[in-house]
Amino acid sequence: MTIKRLNPKRHGLMILAALLLSLSPAQAATDIAPSLKQAIDEAVKQEMERQDAVGVAIGVIRDGQVVYTNGYGWADRENRVPVNRGTLFRWASISKPLTAIAAMQLAEQEQLDLDADVRQAVPEFPDKGKPITTRQLLGHLGGVVHYSNGPVIQTQREYDTPHPYKDVILALDRFKESPLVAEPGTTYAYTTHGYILASAAVERAGQQPFALQVRDRIIRPLKLTTLRPDYQWEAIPGRAVGYKKRSNKIVVSSDTDVSWKLGGGGWISNVDDLAGFAAGLMGNDLVTDESKQAMWTRQATTDGKKTSYGLGFKISGEGKNLKIAHGGAQEKTRTRLVIYPAKGHGVVMMTNSEHADPSKFTTAIYKAINEHAEDNK
Repeated sequence: MTIKRLNPKRHGLMILAALLLSLSPAQAATDIAPSLKQAIDEAVKQEMERQDAVGVAIGVIRDGQVVYTNGYGWADRENRVPVNRGTLFRWASISKPLTAIAAMQLAEQEQLDLDADVRQAVPEFPDKGKPITTRQLLGHLGGVVHYSNGPVIQTQREYDTPHPYKDVILALDRFKESPLVAEPGTTYAYTTHGYILASAAVERAGQQPFALQVRDRIIRPLKLTTLRPDYQWEAIPGRAVGYKKRSNKIVVSSDTDVSWKLGGGGWISNVDDLAGFAAGLMGNDLVTDESKQAMWTRQATTDGKKTSYGLGFKISGEGKNLKIAHGGAQEKTRTRLVIYPAKGHGVVMMTNSEHADPSKFTTAIYKAINEHAEDNK
């Protein structure tokens, strides 16, 4: 918006609207009562004490808008750097919904056939004897190996670039020679590797690097400001230090490279962006209602047995009680996203403590919200 486009009679209102649109979702959101903030803060701090969590950030969505985000504890305990709304945490497996949304957008644009053999787009993936579709990959029905449910065979080759797996096609070398753990479509088998293959299909179908498609298809429409690939070789200010518990002692965890699994667990952001993404899922900026219904419908195996997973999301409940969720577990992080689309509310949580249970945090936050509502009737 520029000054030339402004109606002079509404100059002040239009300037205000432009300023609001330029803010991150959490900044532009309606505020909540101080007493509710206090109740949420107390619930989070109590849960941190119970779990010995070092650092935590949370976000709350109401009426489809981010209404509260906050940080607690330490982003870097040794150097006494506190968690704040700018602290960056790894998303871990909450990265998978990004891949699913990009794929659904391409399907809407008739650039990607979700039910075609993925090898049509990605011939670098070896023939496994049975076709694997992108829809199966998004629902963890492709039979692709995860980390420990079967042998993972890495392609042995040399590369002419220092960070070859930044290319999602080359990242297939981490597992593409591995045998399938099940015939495609017959068995639900959660797999990060399957999402790497899905991201390769997105890259080919969209004719643009996968990371740039996520930028253009998700980050920019939702006006997220910090979401980016977590490349270890790049200096990214604000990263949280990770912690793990060993022999009942909390120690610094490893800074493992996750660039090779961008489509399944390689993104990083602050809590405002994770909350903004959660809120954006309930809006109309990403995909059509038809695509949402597809993503938020439990998939079924070839024998008709329904799984607990849709396309990119964990699914439970139905109707007004439909619950959409995803969690993440990785070196340096544990994360959780929960939304109830029909009710317009949700909660997100990020921590740098590998020993923490994110679901207990989101449950504690919801309990605090519900009790506050009861007390204020």
